[in-house]
Amino acid sequence: MIKSIESVQMDDFNANSNIDFSSVLAAAVHDMKNSLCLLIQSIENLSDSIPKELDEAHCQVANVHYEASRLNMNLVQMLSLYRAQLETLPTTVDEHFIADLFEDVTGSNALYSNQRKVSIDVNVDSELRWYLDGDLIYMLINDVVVNALRYGTSRIRLSAKVENSHLVISVEDDGPGYPEEMLINSNTELSDFHVSQGRTGLGLFFARLIAAAHTRGKNCGTIALSNGGDLGGSVFVVNLP
Repeated sequence: MIKSIESVQMDDFNANSNIDFSSVLAAAVHDMKNSLCLLIQSIENLSDSIPKELDEAHCQVANVHYEASRLNMNLVQMLSLYRAQLETLPTTVDEHFIADLFEDVTGSNALYSNQRKVSIDVNVDSELRWYLDGDLIYMLINDVVVNALRYGTSRIRLSAKVENSHLVISVEDDGPGYPEEMLINSNTELSDFHVSQGRTGLGLFFARLIAAAHTRGKNCGTIALSNGGDLGGSVFVVNLP
């Protein structure tokens, strides 16, 4: 059988090349993330230019902004998991004011929270500081808040305090709470993770990875999910040494 020119070229390509597909994927994800950031900024500018009386237009723009932000967050998670080689996550630890961290989270979600008329209350001492990776903890808390905005009814509460020499950050909402399956699977290892679980399972794994990357001595950070709390809905707690 005589091979076509295309087949010969492909055979030569396969024989002589050694492409690391994971590196190509990571590069593609990085480019998509940058494009999404520009898109999100454009959406925010568009929202500012729409007359206030056009409620339906504002609603549609807020929904698009929410979905674009969620997609960008998922891409960031994928890129971070690649960089961590699915085992350990490199961290850049520095001292951060927790109030500033919460302000960044509420600011990035202001468009959608205002449109949905969901208030985000913050309860934290303005002088509370902690050594942590600001970018990673921001991503963790922001992911939880984005989830709370989707399922909460009218209120979300961000709070932080020091307890037993640990920083305890809580995100609560007044929604229906976490489904039982999610509470059961909150400790799923990546080796047990299946695509059918969707972004919820991967998001929880990523949150645990971020928390566990923060260590002090033999102690490492943890997360915990429950229902109830002061608002009666879901409660997400991050505990950092």
